[in-house]
Amino acid sequence: MIKLSTLQKVRAIIAFFMVALVAAGATAFPVESELKLLCSILNINAETAKESPAIFGFVYSIKESLTEVNQNFPQLAYGYDWLAFAHLVIALMFIGPFRDPVRNKWVIQWGMIACVAILPLAFICGPIRQIPIYWTLIDCSFGVFGIIPLLFCMKLINRLEKEQQRTE
Repeated sequence: MIKLSTLQKVRAIIAFFMVALVAAGATAFPVESELKLLCSILNINAETAKESPAIFGFVYSIKESLTEVNQNFPQLAYGYDWLAFAHLVIALMFIGPFRDPVRNKWVIQWGMIACVAILPLAFICGPIRQIPIYWTLIDCSFGVFGIIPLLFCMKLINRLEKEQQRTE
């Protein structure tokens, strides 16, 4: 078994986090196509949406709404482009701690704050935008699951900092 150094572990976690951010962002560009594909795979249509679990009806209504909005008001989809761009830029923020984790651990702390901040945003804006609670919880899961690798990374960075202090 290969033993990774603390620095290698930190970099692996940060690389994973960056890839996850890029993947999440990239999915915002083709959201209408993705929803059409999802509805096709799950056989969600106007008829089955009424008889299926509530989440299927919600997904179908979002697909229909997005299709209509994109046909009539394509400029509104620009918001999804900016959402995707924001994910890509946030991923770039983590280049600093990837290169020098101890010096740039503030970025990891900032990322943890951002993960926590997802919760009030979702619970405040979700009801205003008529988002069902189960979908709000799905949105919150990004913060909950996002903070886990960052907490572990922070613990490793603190260990790395102590290792570096011992060798000075």
